[in-house]
Amino acid sequence: MHSSISSCLNILVKSRAPLVCHIFCKVIDNFGDAGVCWRLARQLASQYRWQVHLFIDKLATLACLAPGLDTTCDQQVLAGVFIERWHKFRFTKPRAFSINNADVVIEAFACHLPPLYLAAIAQRPSRVAWINLEYLSSENWVTDFHLRTSPHPYYALTKTFFFPGLNAHSGGVLCEQNLDAQRRAFIESESERSCWWATFGIPKPDPTAIIVSLFSYENLALDGLLEQWRDGTDPLVLLIPEGQVSKSTARFFNRSAGLSTFTAGTSVNVCALSAYVLPFISQIDYDKLLWSADVNFVRGEDSFVRAQWARKPFIWHVYPQTNNVHLLKLDAALSYIGSTLEPCPRDALIRFWHAWNGNITYGLPDWRDFIQYREAFESRAHTWADELSSIGDLAEHLSVFVQNILK
Repeated sequence: MHSSISSCLNILVKSRAPLVCHIFCKVIDNFGDAGVCWRLARQLASQYRWQVHLFIDKLATLACLAPGLDTTCDQQVLAGVFIERWHKFRFTKPRAFSINNADVVIEAFACHLPPLYLAAIAQRPSRVAWINLEYLSSENWVTDFHLRTSPHPYYALTKTFFFPGLNAHSGGVLCEQNLDAQRRAFIESESERSCWWATFGIPKPDPTAIIVSLFSYENLALDGLLEQWRDGTDPLVLLIPEGQVSKSTARFFNRSAGLSTFTAGTSVNVCALSAYVLPFISQIDYDKLLWSADVNFVRGEDSFVRAQWARKPFIWHVYPQTNNVHLLKLDAALSYIGSTLEPCPRDALIRFWHAWNGNITYGLPDWRDFIQYREAFESRAHTWADELSSIGDLAEHLSVFVQNILK
């Protein structure tokens, strides 16, 4: 964290009452929307002492990431965050809730605020910081659109577009203040790491084995990669959180090992490959999974960010879009993450990421071509995390921006 930003925030936080923040989240697909909003809500509540209310339409999705959440309860408090089910009747009665008391309103991923709510905050006597939190991208155009404003056509309200990104001209990415200290403590503690493996009933891997975590969308390249791991000369331990990709993996092991079920707790050994299915885990345990692996396959936005903070080599599966638009996001990220690599490892990284993301120009992912540069990727993972940390994180930038708007 920048010391100047930190000092500024400390002064501002101490000088006024806690800000009230309403975050609105509609879950479109998978867990990314809920994951980002939940991380942001927790960090703003714990680190900046904001009074955060998270309105989310699918509590069941959030419950997968936040153990202890009661999906039958429409209003509850968890980890210092006020959580409320957002349904179509929620904002139809003005007296149902004091909806105009927010200092900060975060409209996550263009989810559109309820009309009654929008009318209510427009009547608030003091200023409201209204923010549209966008999806993460590191493309060049983001720097031009970050912090652009859009006045409402008939209310005296102005919305600001906030873009997460990988450079100093963007909003940065989410990172809790003590995250790296937690990572180091976990890695340096033999007992904590042993306990983590034991929690999932997995024997401690052979020191010579490569440990890989696999979290991705459905991927046509997966069978070929599993075959390479199975037929390889070095032992490989594969950790698969239960979900979309575990179904594809199940079909592979059904064919190659006659395995009839492949759910949480299942394990299988075929030649050089040992695979274990983990239950769908909380965000905290997912970080530990990333820290425990040597190479991480991640997807979407939330796990992509966490993989960077894990300081391990990783492969990103971008959310697929029509006309291969997602490959532009892939290249933009590679331009940062691979920028200081020597030509050979940089080219191998590009080949593998593109092949994994279905770019037929690059053929199928070649594991041997990729893993031969493991040491270079490990070194770059550390330096890149330092570079990313130096620009400050999303909650920092958001907090400073809000405080400047409301002062």
